[in-house]
Amino acid sequence: MGRWTRQEIEEAFENYQRLALQAGTSGDWRPWADQFTEDATYIEHLYGTLGGREAIRTWITATMAQPVNCDMRFFPIEWYVIDEDKGWVVCMVWNRMADPGDGSVHQASNITILKYAGNGLWSYEEDVYNPATFATMLAGWEQARREHTPA
Repeated sequence: MGRWTRQEIEEAFENYQRLALQAGTSGDWRPWADQFTEDATYIEHLYGTLGGREAIRTWITATMAQPVNCDMRFFPIEWYVIDEDKGWVVCMVWNRMADPGDGSVHQASNITILKYAGNGLWSYEEDVYNPATFATMLAGWEQARREHTPA
């Protein structure tokens, strides 16, 4: 038996999803970063390994404020599994762009591994994805946006 109940991990994961949606739609990533422990590790295969909540906060705030990234606003979960014994959540996340103006959906997925630390906090996140898939998705989104944005 693990240190935490499935219900506690599930509630923390629901909060993780709520905070991601809130951050993506508001542009304020500070509350999202607050759900990590002070000594958390975040592995992002394109950007590298981040150590600590403040490093995560600085990185996510700057990265998601950049053009195009700031239009990646929704992060629905396709599926997830919880390992109660280890306190891990593994999920498939859709990184979905804002509507480019024609109602089309542009998204790419990643696999996220989260390690729960108790008290609603995460001590580890790793995002695994193919950057080429994201590049193709973003190119399609940008084309649709250009075609449907008044000049």
